[in-house]
Amino acid sequence: MRLLVIGGSVFLGRSIVEEALRQGHEVTTFNRGRSGEDLPGVTAVRGDRENPDDLRALAEGRTWDAIVDVCGFTPRVVASSARALSGHAPLYAFVSTVSAISTWPAERVDETSPLWECGPEAGPEDGDYSVLKAGCERAVESFFDGGALILQPGLILGPWENVGRLPGWLRRVARGGRVLAPGDPELEMQLIDARDIATFTVDQAAKGTEGRFLLTGPAGNTTFGRWLADCAEVTGSDAEFVWVDDDFLRAREVEPWTELPLWIPPGEGEVGTWSVDTSRAEAAGLRCRPVRETVRDTWDWLKDRDVAALEERLPHWRRHGMAPDKEARILSEWDAR
Repeated sequence: MRLLVIGGSVFLGRSIVEEALRQGHEVTTFNRGRSGEDLPGVTAVRGDRENPDDLRALAEGRTWDAIVDVCGFTPRVVASSARALSGHAPLYAFVSTVSAISTWPAERVDETSPLWECGPEAGPEDGDYSVLKAGCERAVESFFDGGALILQPGLILGPWENVGRLPGWLRRVARGGRVLAPGDPELEMQLIDARDIATFTVDQAAKGTEGRFLLTGPAGNTTFGRWLADCAEVTGSDAEFVWVDDDFLRAREVEPWTELPLWIPPGEGEVGTWSVDTSRAEAAGLRCRPVRETVRDTWDWLKDRDVAALEERLPHWRRHGMAPDKEARILSEWDAR
C-alpha cells in the first residue's frame, strides 16, 4: 500500500507511520518539519497544509492507496486538504476524537451518537476543540471525492506521548514518597495505546474500510489504583499512595485532568468517559495490549530522556502535574482532617 500521512512525526501520527513501515507499506509524510522528526524510510514532503500552493505541490503527480490525516483541527483547513487530494487516493482516513460527540462524556456513546453542530468550512473562531473536530469530520465527508474512514479515539497513552498525562504520573511516582492519589482506587478506566490505534488504522486503510469507529480500550481494562501501582512497579519507586476524597480535592480547587491527570470527579462525566462502546471496532479487528505494557514501554522511552528539552518542544507537558508545595499542603490537610 502507498500511504500518505498528513503529520506523521508526533505521537499517534508517528505510531501510524511506524506501523505502516513495519508492515512493508510505502509511506509519504506531509508536514512542516517543526513538531518532530520524520522516521527513516518515509518520503518526507515539507509544506503547510494551510498554504494552497503547498497542497498543490504535494498532490501534483502523486497518488496513494489511502490518506491518513492525524493533524486536522479546523474544518476549513481540512476541507482544503480534502479538495486538493480528491482524485489522488480512494480513501481518506481522518483522526477525530470521541469528544466530537456532543453527549460525551455525560453518557455512554457509540458510533450512532450525535456530533456537535459545526459546519464543514468553519473557522477556528467557531468552536472549541471538540466542536471543530466534528466539523472536520463533516469536511472530509463533504469534500473528499472518495471513501471516508472516521476514527474517534478515546484517552490515548503510550511512548512518545505529547500531552503529558502518563509521563506526568510516571515522573511524579518515580520521585517516590507520599503521592497524592485522587478519589476511588477501584474506579474502572478505559485506556488505549497509540500503537493499537495505529495498527487498527493501517489495517483498515489497507482494506479500504469506510465508516466511523470509536477507538479505546475495553471497559474496565484497568482501575486508577492498578494504573498507579503499575507506575510504581515499572519505575522501581517506593511511592506511598495516599487516596484523597474527591470532594476534599474539589474544595481545594484541584484541577481535574491537568493537576491530577485523568482524574474526573463524580458528576463531571466520569461515567461516560470510561464507558465508550467499542464493539464495532472490536468486531472489525481492534485489539488492545494490557495497560501495564503501555506504562512499562512509556517509562522505557521516558526515563533517560532530557525532560527539559521535551517540555520545551511539548508545551502541553507543563500543564500536567501538581506543584510539589500544593501537593504537600493538601496531604497535610488531609492528615489533619
